[in-house]
Amino acid sequence: MKPTTSTISSTAPAVEALVLKEEENGVVTLTLNRPKQFNALSEAMLAALQKELESIAENDADRLVILQGAGKVFCAGHDLKEMIATRKETYYQTLFKQCSKMMLTLNRIPQPVIARVHGIATAAGCQLVAACDLAVAADDTRFATSGINVGLFCSTPAVPVSRNISRKQAMELLLTGEFIGAETALSWGLINRTVPLEKLDDEVKVLADSILAKSSVAVSTGKKMFYKQLELSMEEAYNYAGEIMACNMMTEDVSEGVDAFINKRKAVWKGR
Repeated sequence: MKPTTSTISSTAPAVEALVLKEEENGVVTLTLNRPKQFNALSEAMLAALQKELESIAENDADRLVILQGAGKVFCAGHDLKEMIATRKETYYQTLFKQCSKMMLTLNRIPQPVIARVHGIATAAGCQLVAACDLAVAADDTRFATSGINVGLFCSTPAVPVSRNISRKQAMELLLTGEFIGAETALSWGLINRTVPLEKLDDEVKVLADSILAKSSVAVSTGKKMFYKQLELSMEEAYNYAGEIMACNMMTEDVSEGVDAFINKRKAVWKGR
């Protein structure tokens, strides 16, 4: 299926969508589509991403999301030209709330989200990588929280970045604005895997296929549990996890999975 685009009328020239969407075998690929602007996150692109993610969350046929960027890079962060054009604090508060809502939605939808990263991922683009559940990057990709270089501490990117990597490493990124390579990002825990660019799609598919082979009930249940327990105390997390696991045990997929394991056959999942 080809990515969808939008037009403003039957006679007007086609207007390329800011986010392209492709669906195949339960996998939804969302492509940031401002390649000439290095996929900078404009207000309109944030709104388009929000709309697509909310739609995916409601569709049981969608089991996994791949997020990528068109052109030479993944995402260069916020659209600085758009941001600087309106010098009002209320405008910036609204913009960052909009961005934060979209980043949180990546965590809150039931489907796992894999970032397919190439080129660069800077500032809010690095935030986007950190906000995704998983990330696979080309081995020449570079990452940075570079706002500090223009006098702006990357406060909102710091939220997911500091929840992916250690405090000292996060502060190094945030205070220096310097780039790190894919191997460093891998060793720090910002990404899961790194491969040569020509093998990037294959590696993403390997990871996606492994997840798609599992029970969608277990995957969606586990994703929700994972993010909620992170914000709880150890005792509260155990109590919550126990409740979720007990509920999970009552699903048809667990009965099917255990029977398949015992009888050495492939499980046939019932789905959500």
